[in-house]
Amino acid sequence: MSDILLSATDLSVRFGGVLAVNKVSFDVKRGEVFTLIGPNGAGKTTVFNLISRLYTPTTGTLVFEGQPLAEKAPHDIARLGIARTFQNIELFEHASVLQNLLIGRHTHRQTSLWSEILFTRETRVAEIAARAKVEQVIDLLDLQHHRESLVAGLPYGVRKVVELARALCTEPKLLLLDEPSSGLNVEETDDMAFWIDDIRNELGITVLMVEHDMALVSKVSDRVLAMNQGQVLALGTPAEVQSHPGVIEAYLGSAEDASSLRRVKVA
Repeated sequence: MSDILLSATDLSVRFGGVLAVNKVSFDVKRGEVFTLIGPNGAGKTTVFNLISRLYTPTTGTLVFEGQPLAEKAPHDIARLGIARTFQNIELFEHASVLQNLLIGRHTHRQTSLWSEILFTRETRVAEIAARAKVEQVIDLLDLQHHRESLVAGLPYGVRKVVELARALCTEPKLLLLDEPSSGLNVEETDDMAFWIDDIRNELGITVLMVEHDMALVSKVSDRVLAMNQGQVLALGTPAEVQSHPGVIEAYLGSAEDASSLRRVKVA
């Protein structure tokens, strides 16, 4: 079995006259936390949308476990073993936490429609198994006290965790986290770092993340890919990428400011 779980080669996507992603290539290894960083508009979420099959690349290829993703429909992606969270939380607000998490088990449904209508023994066994998997995720993310709560009444930080939990209920091989710390306070962000470590180390799930919080990036990432204006700037460890002159310039906006920051760091 290859060490490479996901491979992107010369990915490009154009929206009218805008080249949102321009010849981006990278590999995500099994069992690592791989993070995309860059200023707003760099093309990071567009890459996520390409992997999720919400967009189709203009050129280039995406291969997941040897299977070209371009041949898959968007609704097939979860069945392949790819789950995702979003910048803007996408939950059923008038359903409970437990109900939202059980929805994440739909990709594993093997019972027929008639079996479910008649609520046969096969369906009852399947529902018990699904509930057991959901309870494992609830325990992992400390959601026990919110199990029966309606999502609409939960604080923002808890809803972020619920969305993460629902993604984990699909039992993914690759988890796409789109700005998991967005809107969280310092304590909640520390908890998120702890859970990302557990997801990788205890569940064996590979994580591909888009993130702006560089403290979180440095804490959990094995490798980082920096992007700007749809192109790759640097690839390496968090320390290597953060000290890369092109990355510093992209964040500061001018070569002169970037040079000044490097002089300050040296001093």
